[in-house]
Amino acid sequence: QLQPSWRHLSRQCYDVIVVGGGHAGTEAAAAAARMGAETLLVTQKIHTIGALSCNPSLGGVGKGHLVREVDALDGLCGRAGDWAGINFSILNRSKGPAVWGPRAQLDRQRYREFIQGELRSISRLTVLEGSVEDLLVAEPSPDEPGSHRVTGISLGMHSVVLTTGTFLSGSIFVGQTTSPGGRIGDAPSSAGLSHTLKERLGLRVGRLRTGTPPRIVKESVDFALAELHPPDRRPTPFSFMNTHTRCKVEEQVPCYLTYTTPGVERVVQESLHLNCHIQQDTKGPRYCPSIESRVLRFPGRSHQVWLEPEGVTSDLLYPQGLSMTMPPEMQLRLIREIPALHRAEIHSPGYGVQYDYVCPTQLSSALQVKTTQGLFLAGQINGTTGYEEAAAQGLWAGVNAACRALSTPPVSLSRTESYIGVLIDDLVCRGVTEPYRMFTSRAEFRTALRPDNADLRLTPKGYELGCVSPSRYQEAMRVQRSLQDAMAALQALTLSTARCREKLPDVRVSESKNAALTGMELLQYKELSFETLASVFPERLSSYLEFSQRLKIEAVYKPHCDINKKEIERIQKEENMFLPQDIDYFSLPASLSQEAREILDRVRPTTLGAATRLEGITPAAVVSLYNYVQFAEKKGENGQQKTTRSK
Repeated sequence: QLQPSWRHLSRQCYDVIVVGGGHAGTEAAAAAARMGAETLLVTQKIHTIGALSCNPSLGGVGKGHLVREVDALDGLCGRAGDWAGINFSILNRSKGPAVWGPRAQLDRQRYREFIQGELRSISRLTVLEGSVEDLLVAEPSPDEPGSHRVTGISLGMHSVVLTTGTFLSGSIFVGQTTSPGGRIGDAPSSAGLSHTLKERLGLRVGRLRTGTPPRIVKESVDFALAELHPPDRRPTPFSFMNTHTRCKVEEQVPCYLTYTTPGVERVVQESLHLNCHIQQDTKGPRYCPSIESRVLRFPGRSHQVWLEPEGVTSDLLYPQGLSMTMPPEMQLRLIREIPALHRAEIHSPGYGVQYDYVCPTQLSSALQVKTTQGLFLAGQINGTTGYEEAAAQGLWAGVNAACRALSTPPVSLSRTESYIGVLIDDLVCRGVTEPYRMFTSRAEFRTALRPDNADLRLTPKGYELGCVSPSRYQEAMRVQRSLQDAMAALQALTLSTARCREKLPDVRVSESKNAALTGMELLQYKELSFETLASVFPERLSSYLEFSQRLKIEAVYKPHCDINKKEIERIQKEENMFLPQDIDYFSLPASLSQEAREILDRVRPTTLGAATRLEGITPAAVVSLYNYVQFAEKKGENGQQKTTRSK
């Protein structure tokens, strides 16, 4: 079912084939091609590549960290957000910079055009319109018993990345009506694909659900009855390669805030018997629930509803917080119970989607299916929710699919060095029981994993792998050298307490402080900015004004990061201990509980660190495992046979 592509289909064998053109698929295809792999992206409709299927926004608390990390690895979504953004803001500003959330409202049309334009410009990438009916799977070889091998779809290749989103056996729900599909107007993925994953490959597959709100005609809204929320006066770009956004300050479009009323709760209760989606026990997103779920869980409460623009020229609004699946006529009744929406007209009704996902504990840290060579999964097929989580997984799956196709070892990201590492580690070690969403609270070392330093953390590694361009790498190195020089200058700048009070009267230095303070220590005072310090010592610091905010943040977090660094080094030393994949956990010493044995045997973590984060694995079990592996290694060094899993 393949149609003409953006490029002539000149080959029958590709290094990497990516299935799906959403956020995970586009990042995976672009990353694999940047790595030097001949890549094919297959999607049902070329014109929907890069579509924002649900909310017209990018980033936020936790999610914004992922966008900046994807950008640091030369991904697409950060630059696309800067191009398509029409309302920029930093969430969580009242807290420390480590948990700030860069966010932007997006113009849907601009975002889609940017992503498609970028994909067109990437060499080694071909895009085809078509439906993937099934996978070509080779039976286990004698050399690798128990391990299937994906050999292609309908074309020869080495690696396949599945990014099916909500389309894997997807069903759409509106009221009591159900139809196949993963998005209104699009068909679901082939039943053969789902059957292969479950039956032929033996993967554990679950069912999740999500939903989207109705779209409202902007002219029908009474904005005088809603709260105006303007964007930041100075837009902050997502991409480290951009100093400004396409949208100018005066061109930004505001959002509005309103609230539900008792009338909304009444309509929900009256329509429950007409709503088959909400009646089912399939798990939905806890942190972005439907209005029906909110009302049932928190009766009597008023809930926020954000009225978000869908584009500069769009006449539609996205009512964030009003995802619903009741019949269309009841949706109109509900919306008009909100004062600002009392005359509102619905352009298209909200709906729910239920879809299959693969339990992610069956994946390695490279996002490859452990029992199937060459098959990688990314995005909602792994049980996550959100564009940002999908993009992060897609990029890393694309990198590893290219590594395999180009015969280089798989690569992983530690949770001590990135939010992407936290995301993947949580998925493959802990699994999901509901759609997974990234939060800063999930990262143990969030003071070091900040949005401002993602380029310093990840761009050098990405360049070494081959997925980061030379120009981006050179810019990151320039920034790194400048920051190092600036911090050295700050460290060399020392002021006595008396001189501090003379030169910096607004800085409340403690009377009891007799020792001299360095420039880095002075910047830890809340009331002192780098600009102020540079104005007092221009000959030493004025050349670094470009990095004012980053230097302030580095100074504030330096004491915390110094402590974290020691802890990270200790953890990395232990968690990187390799666990042989042929361990027979049931023959280990009696100090390991039966429950721990079953969990370890089912998940088969690749490192000790991964084992420590498995639900049900106690510290005592980790100690037993650590001692066993060390003992087995010593036996191996002495030429004795290691304990292996019984065949």
